[in-house]
Amino acid sequence: MNTVLQPAFDAAAFKTTTRAQWQAAAEAWHRWGPFLGDWLGEATETMFDLARIGPGSRVLDIAAGAGEQSISAARRVGESGHVLATDIAPALLERAAADAKEAGLSNVETRELDGEALDVLPAGSFDAAISRVGLIYFPDQQRALAGMSRALRPGGRVAAIVYSTPERNAFFSIPVKIIRERAKLPPPLPGQPGPFSLGAEGVLEAAFAKAGLRDIEVRRVPSPVKLPSAAECVRFERESFGALHQMMVGLSETERAQAWQAIEEALRAFETSDGFVGPCEMLVGAGTV
Repeated sequence: MNTVLQPAFDAAAFKTTTRAQWQAAAEAWHRWGPFLGDWLGEATETMFDLARIGPGSRVLDIAAGAGEQSISAARRVGESGHVLATDIAPALLERAAADAKEAGLSNVETRELDGEALDVLPAGSFDAAISRVGLIYFPDQQRALAGMSRALRPGGRVAAIVYSTPERNAFFSIPVKIIRERAKLPPPLPGQPGPFSLGAEGVLEAAFAKAGLRDIEVRRVPSPVKLPSAAECVRFERESFGALHQMMVGLSETERAQAWQAIEEALRAFETSDGFVGPCEMLVGAGTV
């Protein structure tokens, strides 16, 4: 009997696709910035607290996106501090730099940089390294954590926000499930990054411990997605979640439209008298170098 082997996960191709997705979605992601700030505000402040970011801190932001949290960090560190916002997609960083300038912040710098190639940064040059919903998408999370640790001074803190389990994040896991079924996609390959790759009980702690971090703490932060309607949540995901579009590449235009319609119908279960409230739970983890 012949055994059919699944192809190995291609990390290089994944990164190339991811960069292209975020280049294309940069305008929309930036436009949704105020919503992102509200939605992830509590988790972001928790990340800052666990990273011990304060006046004068030098902060490295990995997978910074359009920089909404970078700017929040810059306000927190003040004029004597500094934030370096890095991302694989320069179109996002252009918007981060423009927003920092408009806000009158001179302590924010942007740099196109792969989160798994941080050895180009001077060792020991930061007090904290943060990543908001970025680490989960790195093919080699240990390499990313090692790079963050190297960039920090002794006693510096690494902190990250990740999704917990699919069951606690139905606003995202339901669309993923519907698209996977309709596109007849196989289960994720071993080692494949994704939204829930660090969400199971103890997984984030174990990843930090493997990277040599100590004084590890992980907190759960309920982060419900509050929007006027399920249709508005679908609009947010269509415009901003490039990974969902990538999952649909094998579907025809009609099939894609039908999938989005099915997603909206499923998400209507979370409409309330106060609008759409999509279940979402973030984990915020941190450890000391």
